[in-house]
Amino acid sequence: MPRGDKSSYTDKQKRKAEHIEEGYEDRGVSREEAERRAWATVNKESGGGNKSVSGRGKDDSHASSRKGGRIGGSNQSAASRSAAAKKGWETRRKKAQG
Repeated sequence: MPRGDKSSYTDKQKRKAEHIEEGYEDRGVSREEAERRAWATVNKESGGGNKSVSGRGKDDSHASSRKGGRIGGSNQSAASRSAAAKKGWETRRKKAQG
């Protein structure tokens, strides 16, 4: 089976990849990159194509689906982060002096 052949994937896996791909495209990712990421996600969750051993493999992990779309970093606003940084800097400066 040549690389890139999707014949060993179930219909559900193909639908899932299509849905993930659409989500990436909606966020501005190029078509090729969106497709690559979508299949990587499907492979990570299900361990690859399942058709030949359907029903006998490991359960799918949905960790990457739950994680998807979240924005990383702090929940603080930029102004709050800046204020905390200034306060910390002043505290360190005062401790260094005295």
